[in-house]
Amino acid sequence: MIDKCIDRAARALELALALGFLFAILLNFANVVGRYVFGRSLLWADEIQIFIMIAMTFLGAVVVTWRRAHLRMDALSRIMPARAQSLLRALELGAMLVLCGFVFSLAQDYTSRMFSFGKTSDTAGLPMWIPHGSIALGFGLIFLVCCWHVFRAVKPASTPTPSKGAR
Repeated sequence: MIDKCIDRAARALELALALGFLFAILLNFANVVGRYVFGRSLLWADEIQIFIMIAMTFLGAVVVTWRRAHLRMDALSRIMPARAQSLLRALELGAMLVLCGFVFSLAQDYTSRMFSFGKTSDTAGLPMWIPHGSIALGFGLIFLVCCWHVFRAVKPASTPTPSKGAR
């Protein structure tokens, strides 16, 4: 049940990121038309596009982590015995937990500073805690996904219980 909920959330996030990407494309198109047809450009457009790409990168990594589709150098691990492969996967998850937890704590601290300072971007005037928050959110969610993967790996396989009337 939880897996289905996370699948739905990953799909919703993927859709939101796709819509953000489409918005960035439309914004770029509008800026090109404005610049070359009307001689005026949207000064803030490039900055917003960069922030969208930052969010797409770090939030998209959550979906990739959930689906276990991240890049690996697995030529050697494929020829290892099953126990060694399991150990390698456990080490990989452990490293991801440590690194994502560390980066999340740093990014969350920096985001809260940007929020408390009220810092805004130079041309768009966007509060800077938003793009920095997408980094913290991404690594925090990756951390939670890795925790779920660990839980699923160590949880004993559930065996179906027979119904009362079954013999």
